[in-house]
Amino acid sequence: MMKAQVRITLVGDYQPQAVSHQAIPIALQLTASHLNVDIQSHWLPTETITDTSVLQDYDAIWVVPGSPYNHDDGAFMAIRHAREQNVPFLGSCGGFQYAIVEYARNVMGWHDAGHAETDSGGRLVIAPLSCSLVEKSGAIIFQPNTLAARVYGKLETHEGYHCNFGVNPEFVADLQRHPLIISGHDTEGDVRSVELPGHRFYAATLFQSERAALRNELSPLVVELIRAAATA
Repeated sequence: MMKAQVRITLVGDYQPQAVSHQAIPIALQLTASHLNVDIQSHWLPTETITDTSVLQDYDAIWVVPGSPYNHDDGAFMAIRHAREQNVPFLGSCGGFQYAIVEYARNVMGWHDAGHAETDSGGRLVIAPLSCSLVEKSGAIIFQPNTLAARVYGKLETHEGYHCNFGVNPEFVADLQRHPLIISGHDTEGDVRSVELPGHRFYAATLFQSERAALRNELSPLVVELIRAAATA
């Protein structure tokens, strides 16, 4: 049974000039029409997240692009809350990067896991990309039998980026020993998407699937996020 209304929080620091931030409301509008669901979205600046009480009333959490965030702890708190409380979650670009760090710290026990954009010490699980992906696009190859492959209905797609950081290749072997699944790579084999089995919906991508909305196309990941949130 589908809910008539879904409340989603967009965790991040709104930047009107950011292409992804322009695309996100359109992506949600397209999804609302496609699923015939009323989507109520609310931007939640990271500095306003000081405890999880502000997240309680939402059916889904989307940690949007735009790192470094004004208040990193707020972004990490939202990601951990979604993961632990089985709240449908999508992280794109910066949200993907922070989801990797959160998982390394709180599931893998790497308490010194860090992000090279904001941290100078510890184990930098997010590192500078060998080639910048600011306003670039490329092929994504999905692993068979993953959530990503299922929602896209194919094993390859083409997506846009706006980032300079990604998963540290030296971290991949350790990550693969844990339940979080690497579901997508680029053509060079670098990690581009992850997901968490057993969760209602937990997916994070370095690419910005929401950009499809600027072509008046649905993002399969956004559709599935809202579908999961609307399913009672």
